Amino acid sequence: MECTRVAIYSRVSTKDKGQDAQNQLRQLREFCDRQGYLVVQEYVDYASGKRSDREAFQEMFSAASRREFDVVLFWALDRFSREGVFETLQHLQRLTAYGVGYRSYTEQYLDSCGMFRDAVISILAAVAKQERVRLSERTVAGLERAKAAGRVGGRPKVICDRHKVLALRGAGKSLGQIASELRLSKTTVARITAEVTA
Repeated sequence: MECTRVAIYSRVSTKDKGQDAQNQLRQLREFCDRQGYLVVQEYVDYASGKRSDREAFQEMFSAASRREFDVVLFWALDRFSREGVFETLQHLQRLTAYGVGYRSYTEQYLDSCGMFRDAVISILAAVAKQERVRLSERTVAGLERAKAAGRVGGRPKVICDRHKVLALRGAGKSLGQIASELRLSKTTVARITAEVTA
């Protein structure tokens, strides 16, 4: 019988007081030994879980796409990712798309090969959907508040006095000098002067 190849993923943040990646790794290695799993790779990040551009995290996904292991084992879901339910669900679904399973050491229900797999994914998907709805509602509410306060989104409009531009140009000032004095871009100044000479 072929042995299950496992990649261990461990993460600690510099903000995690008293946390040590070695504590997680020791427990995960012992678990694999008891299960008869073959640990083929260990990935360790010392970074916040709120971003996915963690070096070891990205290396793990790259290896997963090449099917270098069968299962990713992590200590807890928040060690795997803390980006939010939607993003975390996407990471798990990406592993599944590669044909790689996942398993949480401390959360027995979070096992892509376990009996609760479909139920857990459905719950995560529902929570992710609600998270997205709340985010959208907060964005709309924020825009409404800004509008009510007289603020309009987007870049502030630059007020350009064409007559001043032309007067300064007529006085012999360079495009750069005019741009600096009127707080405009050189491109804008060049366009205005070009329109007159065209």
